[in-house]
Amino acid sequence: MHRRHFLQSSLWATAALPAHFVLAARSGHAPDVPAITGGGQEIKLRGADIDDLAAQLQGQLLLAGDQGYDKSRLLLNPSFDKRPALIALPTNAVDVQSAVKFAKAHDLLLAVKCGGHSHSGQSSCDKGMQIDLSHLRGVRVDAQRQRASVLGGTLLGQVDQACMARNLVTPLGTVSHTGVGGLTLGGGFGRLARRYGLAIDNLESVDVVTADGQLRHASAEENADLFWGVRGGGGNFGVVTMFEFRLHPRQPEVIAGTINFPFARARDVMSMWADYAPAAPDDLYVDPLLILPAGGQPGTAMLEICYAGTAAQAESALAPIRKLGKPDHDGIGKKNYLDVQRANDYGDSRAVASYLKSGFLSQLPNELVPAIVDGLQPDPGRTTLWFCQHCGGASKRVPEAATAFAHRDAIANMMAVVAYPINGDPSAHIAATRNYWKTLEPFTRGFYVNDMPREATSADIGESFRGNYQRLVALKKKYDPTNLFRLNANIKPTAA
Repeated sequence: MHRRHFLQSSLWATAALPAHFVLAARSGHAPDVPAITGGGQEIKLRGADIDDLAAQLQGQLLLAGDQGYDKSRLLLNPSFDKRPALIALPTNAVDVQSAVKFAKAHDLLLAVKCGGHSHSGQSSCDKGMQIDLSHLRGVRVDAQRQRASVLGGTLLGQVDQACMARNLVTPLGTVSHTGVGGLTLGGGFGRLARRYGLAIDNLESVDVVTADGQLRHASAEENADLFWGVRGGGGNFGVVTMFEFRLHPRQPEVIAGTINFPFARARDVMSMWADYAPAAPDDLYVDPLLILPAGGQPGTAMLEICYAGTAAQAESALAPIRKLGKPDHDGIGKKNYLDVQRANDYGDSRAVASYLKSGFLSQLPNELVPAIVDGLQPDPGRTTLWFCQHCGGASKRVPEAATAFAHRDAIANMMAVVAYPINGDPSAHIAATRNYWKTLEPFTRGFYVNDMPREATSADIGESFRGNYQRLVALKKKYDPTNLFRLNANIKPTAA
């Protein structure tokens, strides 16, 4: 049986569901439900049409008040509290097709949720339809071919675990509860990306439901234009129901952990990192973090490290870091890669009420370090963070036009984050972060679509896709001419 036919089968999709999940039919008839179109027009969905959709789905269709509705609609960041008119929880590709066709027929505002990590809150919506892929999860590893077939709603920790059980790996993210779908469609950075490339650089094919409700297979040989677009173009072109990744032989042990210094050493730490990051070996991944906790607690300058080379060469790779002297804490040692991938699961800034600004750094000039360190100010009512995700290595050696992801020259993805109490007014904290970012933004060029700022404009998005933008516009016009998939780093099909 051809792999994509197997993956589309409801049998395997249902087997991938959590053990506690039981398909349940809606009791009684649905009422008429107020809703909104993608263009913002108020409409009403007839209860009979909702019942028809529910009858087509093997998965669930939820309305406000139904069990599971609140779990699906909420995102990881509690700043977002959106209430869709209805939520579809597909269990297979056919369910996704039915949901997309319904949204298309009613011109509904449509959001797609995988792991719920969207920094800009776009994997949920008010009064539209949300497609929640949390019941479309599963991984099938072909160790002989070194390939992994991954259902569209799968979390990266599931992929890591299934692959590592066979001493194989594909580079995916840094937090295990991240959705593979959103991560990959944006590009897919991770601790091993400098060695093996981005997630999209290891993508062999996808199955994707486009705006017309058709399920298309895309690879270098089939629908190659669509395959180019989903590798970095975000969710603009449809809902991916299956990813096929190339795998690499890998023993589970890495050299990893964190090194902490007092905040007073921040300039020293950052200067070392700025000098070393562009020249570091591909096997070394180093993220710098500056943290100023709320309430005036002592701040920290931290380096998070993952070395994927041999243990014998680790100290040579770490030598420039060791020259910083004795830290407050040194947690570097031999670790299981799965444990390293889970280490930030509970410290992820997206899991608290937070606001983020981000941008790519293609160079690290001397004046950047004082701008970062001096501009990060403590606040008794908020925790402020600055950090970078280390880029480059193998991911930098792919031509800019080879995939929709254009930022191949990036040394780092820089972010400024403020975390604040959910029950207070965040406006002052957000304003302070925006003011801080104004001093850093001149050093950046574009942003990672998975970390897109909430206020990004169409012009910002177009500039961020660089020379790939017009090709993406043409693809959008071909596969989504009415802009059904607009809650993302949106590429309008009518753009000039």
